[in-house]
Amino acid sequence: MKTTKNRLGAASSAYLRQHAANPVAWYTWGPEALDRARTENKPILLSIGYAACHWCHVMARESFEDPDTAAVMNASFVNIKVDREERPDLDHIYQAAHQLLTRQPGGWPLTVFLAPDQAPFFSGTYFPREPRFGLPGFRELLAKVATAFAQRRREVGETGQAVREALAQLSGRAGPPQADASQTPERAQPANRDHPLPREGGRGEGAPRPEWPAAAATIAAARQHFRAAFDLQHGGLGHAPKFPRAPELDFCLAAAYAAEDAELRHAVLFSLRRIAEGGLQDHLAGGFFRYCVDGFWEIPHFEKMLYDNALLLRLFADAFALDRDALFREAAEGIVQWLTTEMRAPEGLFYSSLDADAEHQEGKFYVWSREEVATLLSPGHFRVAAEFYGLTENPNFEGHAWHLRIHRPLPALAQGLGQTVDVVASAVNESRARLLAARSRRVRPGLDDKRLTAWNALTITALARAARVFARPDWLALARGAHAALLDGAWLGGRLAALAGSSEPALPGYLDDYAFVLEATLELLETDYRQSDFEWAIELAQALLRHFRGEDGGGFFFTANDHEALLARMRTGFDQATPSGNGVAAKALLRLWHLTSDRRYQDAAEETLSALAPRRGEEAEGRGALLCALLAWSEDTAVVWLRGALDRLTPWCEALPAYRPQLLVLNLGDAPGPPAAPSPRAQETAAMAWVCRAGTCTPPIVNLSAFLDVMAGSAS
Repeated sequence: MKTTKNRLGAASSAYLRQHAANPVAWYTWGPEALDRARTENKPILLSIGYAACHWCHVMARESFEDPDTAAVMNASFVNIKVDREERPDLDHIYQAAHQLLTRQPGGWPLTVFLAPDQAPFFSGTYFPREPRFGLPGFRELLAKVATAFAQRRREVGETGQAVREALAQLSGRAGPPQADASQTPERAQPANRDHPLPREGGRGEGAPRPEWPAAAATIAAARQHFRAAFDLQHGGLGHAPKFPRAPELDFCLAAAYAAEDAELRHAVLFSLRRIAEGGLQDHLAGGFFRYCVDGFWEIPHFEKMLYDNALLLRLFADAFALDRDALFREAAEGIVQWLTTEMRAPEGLFYSSLDADAEHQEGKFYVWSREEVATLLSPGHFRVAAEFYGLTENPNFEGHAWHLRIHRPLPALAQGLGQTVDVVASAVNESRARLLAARSRRVRPGLDDKRLTAWNALTITALARAARVFARPDWLALARGAHAALLDGAWLGGRLAALAGSSEPALPGYLDDYAFVLEATLELLETDYRQSDFEWAIELAQALLRHFRGEDGGGFFFTANDHEALLARMRTGFDQATPSGNGVAAKALLRLWHLTSDRRYQDAAEETLSALAPRRGEEAEGRGALLCALLAWSEDTAVVWLRGALDRLTPWCEALPAYRPQLLVLNLGDAPGPPAAPSPRAQETAAMAWVCRAGTCTPPIVNLSAFLDVMAGSAS
């Protein structure tokens, strides 16, 4: 049978290259495919996935590698394959369209049928080759869709037009939620036209804060909503499948701190402990998987994503700063170990993901038989490791194997064995090293080696914060190396590319790229101030306002104003797999306003919150990043400026709280600093500080004890 060579072999995307040998005549998204659909009046079969996606691999093996199925696809459709990580603009549009068409949450693989004008008329996710799971067989579905397109064109056109209009309406204010079912309402939500902030006015430098009770009420309602949503038995928000939902945990931790909400604080820290102890963590190599399929954090979906680990690293650093639990430090150390040993590229950036599958089986690389573990360890070490990792229980993976988790923590295990914690910990560490060495000889999951700007920025933010919390200059060096590589490989002619260092024409940066890189640059300013970083932050913010800000004051669009024309220009405040770009942008611009007193940044942030922030507790779901920004806006933020010899300022920095969501600290040394920074006195001094709030600063403080008194007064 003749096969048609497709066009994916030379793609930069590892996901697209995985399909290069398919008998399907795949195209990449672009003029060639779209022009063919229009010229031949053929429907488009759009398949969106990513390299680490287990069910994407299943559908590929069942259908896309099958010559008979491919023949039907090639005869009836123009087939386009998209990597959702390189083209999140397309993924956002068609995930939202999928929800409008099906009233069900989306996911990957996403399978959408489009008219030649790009408007969708039928959508689904995974389809099996033969009817199964209550789903039609894919080949049968292809025939029905092709027939419907040929014989019911009026209905197809009406459906596409209705979706187009709905997307335009939703993007006018608040776009629909997308992606993970655990974080996403089943139905697209209507635009939120009740604003928690006024549409006019603002606060100038030194102006008193007006009473805007709606924001405080929103935050209180959100705290109440999340308190009720936590699983207080197993930890985490909601039920199976369980995602960490890092932006919401981030908000809950900061909101609990601000309101002295002990119940909410306990729920967050308890959840992080269960996440760290459970099977979501790779207890041999470090790092965390995507999510758990059960409700008690035992068996994960085994893909490892850079963004998940970046978000969790930041959370564990904050949790340790607040609670000093060694488990949080160990989880953070495991993430950084994984980043450095498995995910760091030669230029200093980080790769995107590790596949869930090895040898076409999900989890095969990670799970164990009890007999294999016993042959690798001494009897004494096996006794300890079996209790520690849960090998004494029934198999927890598909009835025949064990996925490792902390079954009995070290103190309880030591007590049960009648040994000291140090002795038991030594046995666990030696066992871990032996098991890791043995696992490294297995066939490894595939690595997606692309360097995504937004995901690297999340990682830089996490490393910079963790370096500050844990006093790890080596982690700061990792953040600095990646930041420099982004500046070199993704900042091209005053614009960001979505993919750093690619040999192909640059993919234009999206909102997330600008917002996340701005956030990362500001985080580095707090950890290790450099004037050049501040100058780049200003350039990033200016580009963000120039190219993404909506003229209607409704927040930021996901694509730039000179981006390729697509079915819709999306604008949403919902978190997806990563935090909402609008939420991150709003918070970063508020921070930049505190550093510059430039009202443009304040106005843009307040416009975004007015348009997109939730108003009621039940609207808090999936909007953690926006809630973090709203909390930052509603709480008084103090800015601490430090000047002088860096070695003399060390005790001043150490005296500040490690967890400080409403405190900006910039250790300027002898750098000029941002425009809002107070000027030093003419005479030399070893160290001095200013504490500024609402545009009013203290006189320069040159005595550490006086500084401590001022900070104590600010905290009260």
